[in-house]
Amino acid sequence: MRFGFGLITCQRVPGDPRPDEERYAEALALAEEAERLGFDSVWVSEHHFVDDGYLPSLLPMCAAIAARTERVAIGTALVLAPLHDPLRLAEDAAVVDLLSGGRLVLGVGAGWREEELEAFGVPPTERGSRLEEAVAVLRQAWSDGVVVGAGRLRFPRLSVTPKPSRPGGPPIWVGAMAEPAIRRAGRIGDGFMATEVTPASFEAQVATARQERARRGLDQGRFAVSLHAPVFAWRDGDAWERVRDHHRYVAWKYEDMEGARSRTGPPPAPPPLEPGEEEALRSTILVGDPATVAEGIDAFRRAAGHDLHFIARLYWPGMDPDVQREAMRCFAQDVIPLLRRPS
Repeated sequence: MRFGFGLITCQRVPGDPRPDEERYAEALALAEEAERLGFDSVWVSEHHFVDDGYLPSLLPMCAAIAARTERVAIGTALVLAPLHDPLRLAEDAAVVDLLSGGRLVLGVGAGWREEELEAFGVPPTERGSRLEEAVAVLRQAWSDGVVVGAGRLRFPRLSVTPKPSRPGGPPIWVGAMAEPAIRRAGRIGDGFMATEVTPASFEAQVATARQERARRGLDQGRFAVSLHAPVFAWRDGDAWERVRDHHRYVAWKYEDMEGARSRTGPPPAPPPLEPGEEEALRSTILVGDPATVAEGIDAFRRAAGHDLHFIARLYWPGMDPDVQREAMRCFAQDVIPLLRRPS
C-alpha cells in the first residue's frame, strides 16, 4: 500500500488576506514536508475560472514540486484532458517527467463543469471521446514512432521530442465515477482513480475496471488502483471540530462552482449548515483518532484487493499552518504505521 498527500489546489478561502504568491509558496512547502514525513506521492488538482483561485495549471506546479523534492512521486488528480491540446500536454508532461527524474504520474479525467467546457470549446457530449483521443496521442508521442492522431485528431506524422525519462512515458491513471467511464479507465489506463465512494461501491468499481481489462486481454498486474478521500486524524481532542469548517468549505465549493459562473471579487463564505447537514458532511470524511482513521482506510484497502495507492486529502485551504502540519505528522507517524504493520 502506498500513501499520497493532496490534493493541492491553492484555493483562497473567504477572509484570507494573503496574496497568491504566499499560498503557492505554502503549497510547495507542504509538498516538501510531505516528502520529509515519508509520503509516497504528492498530488495536485485542476479547475478553471473559480473565484477562490482554484489551481488551473497543473504541470507548471508539478515542475515546481519536482524542483523542491527528490523522491516523492508527483501526480495530477486530475488533468482535465479534453480541455488541453493533446500534443502540448504530451510535451509538457514529458518535460516534467524529465525534470523530476521519472516521478510523474499523469492522472487524467474528462471534466464536468459546463463553464470550463464552453470556454475551451468542448461539447459536453464529446468529453469521453476527447479523453480517449488524448490518451492515444500521449502514448504515440511518448513512443519511438510518430504521432498520427486518433479519432477526430489527425496529424502529419509528427515526431514529438523530448521523450520522457521512462520508455512509454509516465503512467496514465484515469479518473472515473460512472460505469462507462470506469470501463474506459480499465480499457485505456495504466490505473484507475476513484473518489466519493464507500468501501462497497469502491469494490464494485474496481471489479468493473478489472473485468474490462480481462475482457480485452490486458495485463492485470500492471494496473494501479487509487483512491483520494478527505482525511483528518488528530491525536488529542475532537478532530472533527478542527477540520469541520475547512471540509465544509471544500465540499461546498464544488457545489458552488456552477452558480459562481462569471463571479468576480473575493469568494463568499458558504451558508450555515442546515439541521442534519453536519452529520451528512461528517460521513464524507475519514476523521478521528489515528486508529479510527486507519480502520476506515483499511476497509478501502480490502475493497481494492489489498493493492491500493491511497491519496489522503490532507491539504486544507485556510487551515492554520501549524495545525495543517501537525495533521500531516499525525497521519504519517500514527496512521500509516498501523496500515503497514503485518496483519
